[in-house]
Amino acid sequence: MPSVAFYTLGCKVNHYETEAMWQLFQKSGYDRVEFETKADVYVINTCTVTNTGDKKSRQIIRRAIRKNPDAVICVAGCYAQTAPAEVLAIPGVDVVIGTQDRPKIIEYVEQYKRERQPVNAVHNIMKNRVFEEMDVPTFTDRTRASLKIQEGCNNFCTFCIIPWARGLMRSRDPKAVIGQAQQLVQAGYQEIVLTGIHTGGYGQDLKGYSLANLLEDLETEVHGLKRLRISSIEASQLTDEVIDVISRSNIIVRHMHVPLQSGSDTVLKRMRRKYTMAEFEERILKLKEALPEVAITSDVIVGFPGETEEEFLETYAFIEKHQFAELHVFPYSKRTGTPAARMENQVPEEVKERRVQRLISLSNRLANEYASRFEGKELEIIPESVDQENRAKTLLEGYSDNYIKVVFSGSEQLIGKIVRVKIKKAGYPYSEGEFVDVLEDTAGPKRLVINQ
Repeated sequence: MPSVAFYTLGCKVNHYETEAMWQLFQKSGYDRVEFETKADVYVINTCTVTNTGDKKSRQIIRRAIRKNPDAVICVAGCYAQTAPAEVLAIPGVDVVIGTQDRPKIIEYVEQYKRERQPVNAVHNIMKNRVFEEMDVPTFTDRTRASLKIQEGCNNFCTFCIIPWARGLMRSRDPKAVIGQAQQLVQAGYQEIVLTGIHTGGYGQDLKGYSLANLLEDLETEVHGLKRLRISSIEASQLTDEVIDVISRSNIIVRHMHVPLQSGSDTVLKRMRRKYTMAEFEERILKLKEALPEVAITSDVIVGFPGETEEEFLETYAFIEKHQFAELHVFPYSKRTGTPAARMENQVPEEVKERRVQRLISLSNRLANEYASRFEGKELEIIPESVDQENRAKTLLEGYSDNYIKVVFSGSEQLIGKIVRVKIKKAGYPYSEGEFVDVLEDTAGPKRLVINQ
């Protein structure tokens, strides 16, 4: 039986697509092995969001070639899409596939085996207007299932290369989304995370069907789904209709990841973000009114070209005022090929680093404050894994619906089920809890074990 090994860099969408490619190899009679072992085919699913992503992708490609010089080396993903010639120039790369035509990956691998000529399957992503269907009925050793509902982005922010790697907005057919969601529930998943490149933009290219419609249909048509999470949504996409659906829903969780990027109107303008702080504020206040205990998490870029101390302090004050539950803080890094990389007034690294540290300590404080609101209360947790440092005591860890990480004692049989846990000691990065009981009718996922 031929073997295949995968390495995934970057975002949740890449992880989803790796699982989709594994399904294709599995159907073709391949055995999946760990990346660090010798395999017949290596698939490296690359990232290009920063220059570092490109560099790391090249390092992993070379590592695979060293592992087995006779293997077929197949490079997919965003870096392959934006720089196919650069990837093919690495001696030992055999197939380059980018971010489309991945259902043909087996064909390309077979073509290479026959002809022993490098295969460049990358073509212009900007011409693509159709969502590429790739089914993922189950995930390798995961308790939450991702479900990709859209591809591409029309925003062209000045710091971002992703539209060039992923193309323009295209939504998945609602019937396909609902069909796959049902499949995932039948495989035992309690929680589905809707994911995409610009997830909240779902439906913008569909006639008479929106994200609000999809959220409603998932709740009414998918039987047995317990939790539904949106991986990320722009403030402008939190429309009155979406907020109304969220407030009435029994399965949409009390957690929204709403990217801020900057809390200063002047920086947002340079970033070419399509909202003002007043508009952002109005939307999240409306969301908090509908869901009073909602955790709002966010992404922030610090040290964008030209960011002054005043602009940074505007961002700091906005985050503090609205008490975000957690932040992902990124120092701005130049991405070759984007307008921001060519802007003047690049912020010195030491200034960026100082600002990053200030925002991280603010994030830690706000995360602690948010978690402390639930001390003494019971939350529903889906245990995901055994806390490795405490295997002797079998401490489980998992997330509540409002995205508080909780560690508590319990048996491994609870993994993947929904359990009630009382928060004994709130904190960040995790809170300590005490197992109360298992919610009825929670089967837990059927685990897919890969050969280690």
